Amino acid sequence: MPYLDHAATTPLRDEAFAAMEPWLRGGPANASSLHGPGRRARVAVDAARETVARVLGCEPAEVLFTSGGTEADNAALFGTLGAADSERAGLVTSAAEHSAVLAPARALAARGHDVVVLAPGTTGAPSPDDVAAALTSATGLVSVMRVNNETGAVADVRAIAGVAHAAGALCHTDAVQAAGSFSLDVDALGVDLMTVTAHKICGPVGAGALFVRSGTPFAPVVLGGSQERGRRGGTENVAAIVGFAEALRLAEAEREAHADRLRALQTRLATHLRDALGDALRFNTPLTGFAEHAAEAAPHIVNVSHRPQNGVALDGQMLLVGLDLEGVHVSAGSACASGALEPSHVLLAMGVDRETAGATIRFSLGRTTTEADVDAGAEAFVRVASRIAALAR
Repeated sequence: MPYLDHAATTPLRDEAFAAMEPWLRGGPANASSLHGPGRRARVAVDAARETVARVLGCEPAEVLFTSGGTEADNAALFGTLGAADSERAGLVTSAAEHSAVLAPARALAARGHDVVVLAPGTTGAPSPDDVAAALTSATGLVSVMRVNNETGAVADVRAIAGVAHAAGALCHTDAVQAAGSFSLDVDALGVDLMTVTAHKICGPVGAGALFVRSGTPFAPVVLGGSQERGRRGGTENVAAIVGFAEALRLAEAEREAHADRLRALQTRLATHLRDALGDALRFNTPLTGFAEHAAEAAPHIVNVSHRPQNGVALDGQMLLVGLDLEGVHVSAGSACASGALEPSHVLLAMGVDRETAGATIRFSLGRTTTEADVDAGAEAFVRVASRIAALAR
């Protein structure tokens, strides 16, 4: 059964589990305790922090462990703007961001912060020029994701960070979907804060990190403990942190070969779909040669919409269920919104009409994806879409 939903979550790789197993099977070990087991847990957490820091190109003290990407995004927005001078507490972000950024943005706006939400353009990534035009003397933070989780569009974060800094603002990027395919070097990107998480790179669910550049104003969001240098209360999940670090280390070591392999599979999948369905499909991933608006795209996502035919639109939920019954596991967009009946907020923000946006499937590839998986997924999509279109006529 082809699993083509790696952008939602990935299978735990054996090496990460092996790193975790001693901490799952061993006795109690609180990394804040001073006895032997506690000290051993502290050593393990510190070693994991050093591993993550090497991948990010930062100091270990700049790595804040969290429960995952959502907490890290929340901490980036609330932590920096909550600590900012009241005259510099505004936010600029994009309508194509993950809900882990958009929901905090709405909460900040309700609290009186100046929040600007940009249209992402036709590819799903805001441009540096649009960000620059939105900046004011009130802007304290710009938050733009490195790779869009629904379309795979890649933002020019380095340029966006440059215009943010020129205006006196900080820059945060959600790099959850970039890990394993793109460099996470924070100096090369020029960012002040960056979100990463484990379960998108074959690590465990429940572990992530926020890079916070030294000197960045930051107020803790999770209170009640002095862990993470007073920036995030709560007993460290030693097993998950260790597994996260090992998965991230391996993802970085394999990054170039992994991205090349995924790019070939992505092209194979897109070609199969285009050859079978032609103009009936709209490619939302900005792939050169396929999409109406081409741009840089991540190698693991193929997001397609079935256009209305003869005035009849297909039902995206029926597409999703039909593929599931065929044994092909995909999503209709972000996993966090997969239960919603509304079309993707990302596609609507890109200007896609509601009927087309409502008939969308996101294929996402990963470490375990094979050519056979890709072929089976494409063939099943063609069968299911053709069957639903015939019934709708």
